[in-house]
Order: sequence, then structure tokens, then C-alpha cells
Amino acid sequence: MTILDHSRGAAKEKMTLDRKQTLDNNRQLLEKQSLGVLATQGMKFPYSSLVGFAAAADIKTLFFATIRDTRKYQNIRKHSQVSMLIDSRNNQVGDFKDAQALTALGTARDEDGPSKGKNESLYLKKHPYLRDFLQDPGCAFMRLDVLRYILVSRFQEAIEIDLS
Repeated sequence: MTILDHSRGAAKEKMTLDRKQTLDNNRQLLEKQSLGVLATQGMKFPYSSLVGFAAAADIKTLFFATIRDTRKYQNIRKHSQVSMLIDSRNNQVGDFKDAQALTALGTARDEDGPSKGKNESLYLKKHPYLRDFLQDPGCAFMRLDVLRYILVSRFQEAIEIDLS
């Protein structure tokens, strides 16, 4: 795990924090927040979408749902590498020093394995109001296998943690 300090313009490596502490901090943010911004690669430009998500207990996998007939789903089918931004902002001045932004980098795909039912239950526990959406025949239940997290706080301190 590497901590990067981007203050004063140049990135420089700082001392390493405890991996467990960092993962616990990431887990708390993932549990608290309900929405994330999913970035996919479009034809010419990245494409961002707001999605409801849920995280597996080990935070190595994030789950979300989307209709198959959407730009985001088509983008994922063409380019499975995505990122998801989850943040703690409240749109207040204090966010400039207190907000955290967590970026999950990884690969997205349809969730169709033996754990699909369990993972859908996890998702619906966090988003029970999306039951009808998830049960729509045109809806795809997706998984994002996270390879790396980047946590930025105080708008200048970045902590990267590699999960691969």
C-alpha cells in the first residue's frame, strides 16, 4: 500500500499506513454511502452514470444493477475496465477539508455465478426499493471485481491499496 501526498504540486511517497485500518476506513465509506458514479469507456469519451451499489463484506466486489438497453451496459460489454467513485460530500464548505473520495478500479461483468442469489439479497438489503427494478427481465445484475482502491482526503492525500 502506498500513500501519495499531492500537496505542493509534486507527488511524493509518505510512510505506509496500516493496511487493515485503511481497508476498514474504505469499508465504512462503502457501507454508509448508497450511490456511486460509475465510469465506463464510451466510443470517444468516458461515460459516467449514477448507480446504487452494495459491497461484499470483504469489499473486493461491488454490485449494481442496470438495464441492458443502456449506454453504460453496452460500454461495459465492449470495455470491461471501469471505475466507480464513492464520496462522503455534503455540498458544504467543510467538504474541502473533510470529504473523502474513494475510487474503485476494476473489471465489471454480469453476475451469473452460483452466488448470484446471495449477492442480489445483499444488494436488496441495502436498496429494498429497487426490488422491482432488479426483477425486470431487461435488468442486468452486475459485479465489479475491484483490483485497486484510491482514497483521497483533504483534496491532496491519496492512499492506494492494491487488492490483486
